[in-house]
Amino acid sequence: MSRLQRVRNNLRKAYDSGRASVRQARADEVVAEGPSIDDDFVPPPREPEVVHDSTNSRDDAEVPHSLRLAAAWSWRLIVVGVVGWALLHFVAIVSIVVVPLAIALLLSALLTPAVTWLLKLRLPRSLATFLVLICGLGAVAGTLTLVISQFIDGVPELTAKTSDGVRQIQDWARNGPLHLSDDQVNKAIDQAQDWVNSHTSQLTSTGIATAATLFEVVTGMLLVLFSTFFFLRDGRKIWRFIVRLFPLNARWSLADAGDASWATLSSYVRATVLVAFIDALGVGIALVILKVPFPFPLAALVFLGAFIPIVGAGVSGAVAVLVALVDQGWVISLVVLGAVILVQQVEGHLLQPLIMGRAVAIHPLVVIIGIACGATLAGIIGALVAVPLIAVLNTGIRRLARTRPEVPASAIVVGGETRSGPAPS
Repeated sequence: MSRLQRVRNNLRKAYDSGRASVRQARADEVVAEGPSIDDDFVPPPREPEVVHDSTNSRDDAEVPHSLRLAAAWSWRLIVVGVVGWALLHFVAIVSIVVVPLAIALLLSALLTPAVTWLLKLRLPRSLATFLVLICGLGAVAGTLTLVISQFIDGVPELTAKTSDGVRQIQDWARNGPLHLSDDQVNKAIDQAQDWVNSHTSQLTSTGIATAATLFEVVTGMLLVLFSTFFFLRDGRKIWRFIVRLFPLNARWSLADAGDASWATLSSYVRATVLVAFIDALGVGIALVILKVPFPFPLAALVFLGAFIPIVGAGVSGAVAVLVALVDQGWVISLVVLGAVILVQQVEGHLLQPLIMGRAVAIHPLVVIIGIACGATLAGIIGALVAVPLIAVLNTGIRRLARTRPEVPASAIVVGGETRSGPAPS
């Protein structure tokens, strides 16, 4: 063995003996000090990272659950809002078709009981529908003729009394608490005339636009007549055809919701007509007793205004109060105002809860918001259609939201269609 090899061996032995002495010294210290707490410490197992099934990465797991839930709701609401806006835009484009169809649905809901009664007399469905439609047109034409004839007969007298009323206002402005001079009164009259002259072009353009849309009005009336006829005659077949366009599992729920919605619409229209007739009758009797001109036209206006809940009859009644003020003076106008308020109270506290019933009960706040939105989007037609649309949607959504529809025992599914038949034994 060479000298270098012996030196390496001696160094290794010295290193090993040094390590052994250090280990023995540490062991002696442990024995002297006793066992340490850290000797028996076992670190707890690391909890697995909780990652929701809907997250795509571990970074999503760091986002709070409430924030992820709010974001999910937000983008879904944005999608619903975009679809709703597109639907409203489409309805506005084809309003010349949508509005007559909506009116036809309301008329069909009103006239369906008459068609059903004629069908019980063994009349063919087409003949029964035709007779009901002709009678309805006759009633509307007779009412319009009577209203227009009375209005034409009373306009000259009302115009003369209006002039007298204007003179009384001028005298009151001069001799009353205002003590206006003749120059101030004449200046106010001149300003009114200047306003009329400055807006004459707008009034003329409105008249021209109205004449230009006469073709659309006539087309809409014809579409209302044809749609009402076919809704009354083939409404059930049309609805079954629409239901068959949906998947088989959804057909029964959709058919059930549609039947419930139609029942709600029918109840609403009939109740509204009855309430409107009672309102018009009450205001008309008061106008006849007080000898206010145009009692029948004003009553007809109240009848039409009552189709807009809460606000319609009040606005139309205000017209009757103004006519009474011009013709009979402020005392009779106050009496007419009291009659209109009384009719409104009877309607709101007695007729609406009793006749409408709980089937079409809607909160007044929802009614007001619906009328405001309908009037903003589609004018008078929107205000008329808003409340029945809300009632129908309320019933339909409630039916669709049920976990399980009420399937009658007599319902038999044959070839994807639901037919009624005897219950299986």
